[in-house]
Amino acid sequence: MPPLFVLLQYLLPQHLLSRAIWLFTRVRWAPFKNALIGWFVRSYGIDLGESCVSNWRDFASFNAFFTRALQPWARPLTQRAGALASPVDGAVSQLGALQGTQLLQAKGHHYSLQQLLSAAAPACAAQLQEGQFATLYLAPYNYHRIHMPCDGRLLDAWHVPGALFSVNATTAASVPALFARNERVVLLFEGAAGPFVMVLVGALFVGSMTTIWHGDITPRRAAGPTRLLPRADAPAAELARGAELGRFNMGSTVILLFGPQQAQWRADLVSGTTVRMGEDIGTL
Repeated sequence: MPPLFVLLQYLLPQHLLSRAIWLFTRVRWAPFKNALIGWFVRSYGIDLGESCVSNWRDFASFNAFFTRALQPWARPLTQRAGALASPVDGAVSQLGALQGTQLLQAKGHHYSLQQLLSAAAPACAAQLQEGQFATLYLAPYNYHRIHMPCDGRLLDAWHVPGALFSVNATTAASVPALFARNERVVLLFEGAAGPFVMVLVGALFVGSMTTIWHGDITPRRAAGPTRLLPRADAPAAELARGAELGRFNMGSTVILLFGPQQAQWRADLVSGTTVRMGEDIGTL
């Protein structure tokens, strides 16, 4: 039987709670935002020495603090030719080869590319079959900007509505097809080795994701998957390895997907391995 924490999530008004958190984290009233940021810094032992803003009281809101930029030296980018760079700070949840179109979520739990990619599946599921995947989990204390794992050009983007379950290990081991049930943004890229996909997965209290091309994508009300169109002032679709592409306005999960013979993960990467943005995690 699933833990009580997981069962309660089925009963919670997930989207309502996430919208409330969205509002709270953008309050600019100094007493409120300073109390919230100060509590978070103390609770999680946040080191602001690598942040571009070193005094937590100087952040305009909790969300500005949570999505803070780091000093250029804080996350050195791998310089090895052909290397894949970790797109985020976080921990490896699962990684390895797809079994046909099946991804491992947790021990005893699989889900399919078609479920995960939703409306984008016809365009790229066949190209990714028998390829490689990596699921990276961001804890609340992690750096929350998302970067390119390799050079790539954005071809397409989709918002897929869904639930907002927690994405921690306990929930992943208990909720079937968790990452394909939760709200997410699917980004399809073309790289030197062929197409690859990044999926930004929402979670409980994480109803807001942003990309440099589309701005704030969620929260939004949608009856079904929606193709995302770049804003008129959006930057170029082509980005270099390490370039920032978006952010989570609260923490969650990124799933990387490559086609067969496109990518090979670093041999010592296993479930639970901690990674930092820019770190060498594999080879194209």
